[in-house]
Amino acid sequence: MPANLTVSNQTVPPDTSHNFPALVFGILLIVVIICGNLLVCLSVYTEKALKTTTNYFIVSLAVADLLLAVLVLPLFVYAEFQGGVWALNMIICDGLMAMDVMLCTASIFNLCAISIDRFIAVSIPLNYNRKHVDQRQKLLLAATWISALAVASPVIFGINNVPQRDPSCCKLEDNNYVVYSSVCSFFIPCPIMLLLYCGMFRGLRRWEEARKAKLRNNNVRGRAKLQHAVTLPHLTRPPPSSPPPDIQRNPPDLKLEELAHFSRRDCPFPPGYKDCPIQTIAYPDRRYAHTPPIKKTAKINGRERKAMKVLPVVVGVFLFCWTPFFVVHTMRVLCESCDITPQQMSVVTWLGYVNSALNPIIYTVFNTEFRNFFQKFLHSFC
Repeated sequence: MPANLTVSNQTVPPDTSHNFPALVFGILLIVVIICGNLLVCLSVYTEKALKTTTNYFIVSLAVADLLLAVLVLPLFVYAEFQGGVWALNMIICDGLMAMDVMLCTASIFNLCAISIDRFIAVSIPLNYNRKHVDQRQKLLLAATWISALAVASPVIFGINNVPQRDPSCCKLEDNNYVVYSSVCSFFIPCPIMLLLYCGMFRGLRRWEEARKAKLRNNNVRGRAKLQHAVTLPHLTRPPPSSPPPDIQRNPPDLKLEELAHFSRRDCPFPPGYKDCPIQTIAYPDRRYAHTPPIKKTAKINGRERKAMKVLPVVVGVFLFCWTPFFVVHTMRVLCESCDITPQQMSVVTWLGYVNSALNPIIYTVFNTEFRNFFQKFLHSFC
């Protein structure tokens, strides 16, 4: 650490005060992020009910948050504890900046990948694999991390090595790169993600309307067929010359228990009768009602609908936490007349890091399967 700092051509003694509140808050934040996101990964790994495609993307997001807590936050907390003065090697600073850019970018790219995956699930549900990650989804997961690495690669290749670099300050030195990374990491993916979610929820609304209309039509047809069955005078009986040897009574004379037994068979008539109509499911007034076979169609189950309701909350919290940082971070470079203090930068940066601790809390509040696993896991240690 240098003996003094130069500000506006005036030599002032360095600020040697330590920020103990930042140290305490930073340590607590790191512990919460690690514990919460580890539980997310462990729950998907151990619970069969949570092994869905959407949750695999959520695990990828949790891994990004875990790496942020392990590789970035300790050094950031140390710098905050030192009063914002960087006292370590500049190579470590460049590594910190590269990992910070990469992991924050990976977080938002993972959210964008989730929105793409959900949009595909709603748009072409018949061709969507809900249980296992297929080749398309593997490529999407790999693309999020490769793209995040590409955005951070200029720092790795030395873009921070500018002349007259201040060794007491660890930050991105190239203003053009600040704008470039902010646009690639935030200002382009976020609108795309929001548009995809809007399209997804429009598709869900159309799906629900079509499903309700189909149920109404089925109910109307079912009531009409039921009424028709009730008005039938009697069922056709076999000719008297060819009665089945083991049947002595006609179907209308059978007991209710026997009718219930026949209703569970593919043929509603007693053994020995020649003609079998379509499968019977009810006997109103001891007469036979017939229904058409049910066709299987692709559908979005209740668990997936709940997951889709959780994801917008995750996205909304992410935008709330990271939008101030990227706006202030960009304005600090583009607006020379804007007076942005180090304290303001520190606040918006902390707010962004808090997002990594909020995602597991959101899952436990809005997702029953995650909440049950968290409760079961915590009860096992209590």
